[in-house]
Amino acid sequence: MEILSVLSPEFKAYGRIVDNVDFAPLLEELKKTPVPENVVYEPSVKALEETATFIQLTQITFGEMPIQIGFCNGHNSMLNALEYHKDSEVNVMATDAILLLGLRSELEKDFTYDTANVKAFLVPAGTAVEVYATSLHYAPCGVAGKGYQVAIVLPKGTNYPFTQKRDRNAGEDRLMTAVNKWVIGHPEGGLAEGSFLGLKGENLSVL
Repeated sequence: MEILSVLSPEFKAYGRIVDNVDFAPLLEELKKTPVPENVVYEPSVKALEETATFIQLTQITFGEMPIQIGFCNGHNSMLNALEYHKDSEVNVMATDAILLLGLRSELEKDFTYDTANVKAFLVPAGTAVEVYATSLHYAPCGVAGKGYQVAIVLPKGTNYPFTQKRDRNAGEDRLMTAVNKWVIGHPEGGLAEGSFLGLKGENLSVL
């Protein structure tokens, strides 16, 4: 599939580059995190949250909302699923990485989504982007099969287990898999049994 630059005009519909925060302290710690052969996501990592970048992100980017910084590292080249939150997510790249993005406005009434609408954006190492709440996203992809290290900044509590029992049998609730996390899986994506498999079309690859 075509891979666009995050600097291209097309990216403006999905997010923006964050350039008013000093990411050097965060990147220094992020580069120490593991790069497994699979994909590992940790929602909150103490070493990342003890950096000066954490304070700036809290005060400047998230307007003093409580936040968490974790990472999504590993090797991945497939779409597999798309998710969204009810707020922006900031991704900080210690390595080059590719984001596969869609728009929530393109979701069908039944929350299915055609993967032909997905666009791929290359985000260079050292770059931070805000992915808007109106965007669909999932695990980053590496470049040319290489591993990646990406810090994930979200409001505190996001992606953790539910705090109360939920009825996931109707409407948008079918998509919920964790706190502030709505997921639409692809039938070939290998998500857990019972996941909402609403992605139609090809399970896209960046290779």
